[in-house]
Amino acid sequence: MTVHPPGPLWTGRASNRAQWLLAGAGAACLALGIELAVDYAWDAGIVALLMAVIGCLAAGLLMLFGTVAFVHVSVTIDSEAVEVRCGHVGLPRRTIRLAEVRSAEYVPRITPQHWGGWGYRWRPERGTAVIVRRGEGLQLRLGDGKLFTVTVDDAESAVLVIRAHLRALAH
Repeated sequence: MTVHPPGPLWTGRASNRAQWLLAGAGAACLALGIELAVDYAWDAGIVALLMAVIGCLAAGLLMLFGTVAFVHVSVTIDSEAVEVRCGHVGLPRRTIRLAEVRSAEYVPRITPQHWGGWGYRWRPERGTAVIVRRGEGLQLRLGDGKLFTVTVDDAESAVLVIRAHLRALAH
């Protein structure tokens, strides 16, 4: 086993305040579902009303929690791994050991359109990504040939730190 110095610890974040608008829409759907359940006359068309209530509640919860989970992303790099945590709770989370990383590249422009939207994404031709906003990010090529991309501020510095750790691991 190769021992290498702890080296620089790097942390970075990326945020998307526009996601709060979607979370607000989710909260509104949730409130509409509750309003329908509480104030509507249940004696007329119970099946339609039940479908409307369940639909509003489900859509509201999905929008609210789905967007809040991807309001921001944080990336931490140390001598052992790259850890990516999403949202305020830190879930979903992905830890990639540096021993599994073949290379790291700076990507100056990443857009949600390239990945099919915001969030934790997978595309067969591109690999896996955590996209919270458009802009710069980093891309890791893993030992199995798969790619992992994440949008993060100051991604260029992150790539330099990862490369320094990869050089230390190679020696």
